[in-house]
Amino acid sequence: MRKVIVNEFISLDGVAQAPGGADEDTSGGFAHGGWHMRYMEDELAQQWVLASIVEAGGFLLGRRTFEIFAAYWPTAPEEEQVIAEPLNTKPKHVASRTLSEPLGWENSALLEGDVAEAVAALKQEDGGDLHVIGSTELVQALLEHDLVDELRLMTDPVVLGGGKRIFRDDGALKPLRLVEHQVTTTGATLATYASEEG
Repeated sequence: MRKVIVNEFISLDGVAQAPGGADEDTSGGFAHGGWHMRYMEDELAQQWVLASIVEAGGFLLGRRTFEIFAAYWPTAPEEEQVIAEPLNTKPKHVASRTLSEPLGWENSALLEGDVAEAVAALKQEDGGDLHVIGSTELVQALLEHDLVDELRLMTDPVVLGGGKRIFRDDGALKPLRLVEHQVTTTGATLATYASEEG
């Protein structure tokens, strides 16, 4: 059975919105886009992110993350091909109520029907683990339905004061087990958590 592994960059106050750039996602008046990039100057962090992308059997993406990635990675510069190549060539399963087939990015397909049921079915298939990047709304739905096997969180030493989070304020108790952790030279923590059942 394949695992679903969530990969997120989050702030100390749990925000995962727009880590990569100023205009990445300004919805809700979010004004701190690009907050994460200074913490990626650490070699350990770069290796950690790359290893997760390379080991993935495929990706689960929400619509907004899919559109951002599809606009960038197919024409990424040569020095970024080590990340672009697996992102471009591996299967991508996209959760969206507004997109329609065919999707323009190679090896991309929409999840059909109920997202939780579609992901549960994908987990039963043969193949490598499915990695989620960004996609806060999708992550919330997967957590709600106990479909996440691992959380790989790079937590940056910054407080953003608001924005999109991967954890809902729903009163649900979800114990996790720390599998491994490291600290970068920029003060970020790289931690892997597993569900207690995992």
